Amino acid sequence: LDEYGDVLKNKARLVAKGYRQEEGIDFEESFAPVARIEAIRIFIANATSKNMTIYQMDVKTAFLNGKLKEKVYVSQPEGFVDPDHPTHVYRLKKALYGVKAGSSAM
Repeated sequence: LDEYGDVLKNKARLVAKGYRQEEGIDFEESFAPVARIEAIRIFIANATSKNMTIYQMDVKTAFLNGKLKEKVYVSQPEGFVDPDHPTHVYRLKKALYGVKAGSSAM
């Protein structure tokens, strides 16, 4: 909004209903893009034994910028169906929050 309360730029985010996907039909396999606790403990123990300093960071957009390893299609969202092409679907170019196949993009 500007100083007068007028909209300068509209933004939208497309989110998928990943809970409706079934393994083997909608995706082959899914991965959680997080480190195992055992690996973290080994890393911390090694750094501590060598008197090293550990820094932590978070990349909030890493998932959104992930490339897909397979072709993923989603249907048009309700309320935003193109009246000229109601049966068309979207092909995703990058990982979409909520899509199981997107998790393997990391």
